[in-house]
Amino acid sequence: MAAGIVVVQQYQRMVVQRFGTYVGTRGPGLRILIPFLYHGTKVDLRERVTRVPTQKYITADNVVVDMDFVIYYRVMDDQVDRAVLEVQNFEAAVINLAFATLRSVIGSLDLATTLSERERIRDDVQIRMDEVTSRWGVKVSQVEINEVDPPPGVKAAMERQKSADAIRTAEITESEGQRQAAINLAEGERQSAILKAQGQRESEILQAEGDQQAQVLRAEGFSTALERIFSVASTVDGRTMSLQYFETLKSLGSSPSTKFIFPMEFTSMLSPFLGMGGMNQQDGGGNSNNRPNTGNGASGDGENRN
Repeated sequence: MAAGIVVVQQYQRMVVQRFGTYVGTRGPGLRILIPFLYHGTKVDLRERVTRVPTQKYITADNVVVDMDFVIYYRVMDDQVDRAVLEVQNFEAAVINLAFATLRSVIGSLDLATTLSERERIRDDVQIRMDEVTSRWGVKVSQVEINEVDPPPGVKAAMERQKSADAIRTAEITESEGQRQAAINLAEGERQSAILKAQGQRESEILQAEGDQQAQVLRAEGFSTALERIFSVASTVDGRTMSLQYFETLKSLGSSPSTKFIFPMEFTSMLSPFLGMGGMNQQDGGGNSNNRPNTGNGASGDGENRN
């Protein structure tokens, strides 16, 4: 720099001043500056990673926690002059701004929120810092919180609470499992009863339909039999019926019964045969005084009568 020959690296930019007045920004390469007339300040454009040391922060519910975090920032290529002209030391300015911003964010949150919502804290810190550092030509690209350490007493209380929550969750899960098992068992029994009732109902319906069809078939068979009997009986003459009555009398005679009752129509059925017998006697030897008993009925007490 004293000789006036300056090498600017690829990741650097040089802010040039003439007699203390800003005259421009030079890119990478070999640069020649006239000593005592020009002055150049090189600025590194690479992203910086700075770990902010552990500090104590007070939450909204007055609990002191220890926190440390890391910030990632870099100087913008088109605003290199601001990093030199607007702030004395932008690196120290960024770190101190991070302390103040994090205290402000943590002070608005309680301990539970601080422990559970690290992403929210990170985003809030980054947005608030970026609003300020933009004046210096610096961009805060990322903020990461490494550790949040509450006091020992609070930590022990949190551990007891976690243990109680775990026991409660286990009991709830177990009771829910038993409840679901009981529901599944009841539902299974219900479905079984429904299927059994449906099966019994269908069985009874099929059995009733079978009985109905059997009765219909028996009735149709009986009706057909009657029709055939009627059709056959309509062609039978009186003599054939009388012969059938004689067969019936023959069966009655072989019975051990001692009393017989004959209907009034029985004698009228026998009259043709009796008349034929009388005609045969007249043809053979004259008139016969034997006449059949044609009363209204005949009965026998103690013995059979012909």
